[in-house]
Amino acid sequence: MATGCEGCRDGAGFDLPFSMAFQPIVDIANQTIFAHEALVRGAAGEGAYSVLSQVADDNRYAFDQQCRVKAIEMATALDLPRDGARLSINFMPNAVYEPRACIRLTLATAMRTGFPLDRIIFEFTEDEKLDTNHLLNILRTYRAMGFKTAIDDFGAGYAGLGLLSKFQPDIVKLDMELIRDIDRDQAKQKIVKSMLALMSDLGIQTICEGVETQDELRALEDLGATLIQGYALARPAFERLVGADALSARTGALGFQPGVMAGSAA
Repeated sequence: MATGCEGCRDGAGFDLPFSMAFQPIVDIANQTIFAHEALVRGAAGEGAYSVLSQVADDNRYAFDQQCRVKAIEMATALDLPRDGARLSINFMPNAVYEPRACIRLTLATAMRTGFPLDRIIFEFTEDEKLDTNHLLNILRTYRAMGFKTAIDDFGAGYAGLGLLSKFQPDIVKLDMELIRDIDRDQAKQKIVKSMLALMSDLGIQTICEGVETQDELRALEDLGATLIQGYALARPAFERLVGADALSARTGALGFQPGVMAGSAA
């Protein structure tokens, strides 16, 4: 274990070059960009699989560390900290041996770049079986340090309501399978409406991800959803941030006024 923690301090051990794309998460109620999620891409913009397929047990630590550093450095270079939005970074719980040791490089990068810790969201996907106690230790440690925490793909994996009863993250992202064709599926509408109410009662913000059509977007707005991510608003942008003007144009169907939405410049 000591070797693993020592090895992940500088992120050495994953040699495949890669980069990042950024997809906005939009607050459609306030017409603002809530956050930008950093998504791994190949060095020339290839899809995530070209990189993730090269991640194995022996380089998982290093890859996780490099992703955090690259996301923070690139977001800083794109002036994300100045636009008021947050940066959402995916992390692998099974690539964290000891939270306080493995967070050192992230903290050092944030200090070096001047990126505020409370504007960084760490989100994990519940699609792999995890040691709940280990995961809770990570989440509680990150929160104590000032980071925001999020569960991605909620409703599709292992963690679910059992984890939620033990720890309430800042954010829950509903799985896109609950969102697909929600405008035509009354069962999904009732489930999502109940989820939104539950999360609100627990003091958790809910993001509806994978929203691909204007009809889905309108249905979610009617249900009271405010934080939206998906192709209906913007696709991930390779090595850049999607501008607020572009988002205003895409959301015009909902009555947004061009130029009103606050957020990052293109």
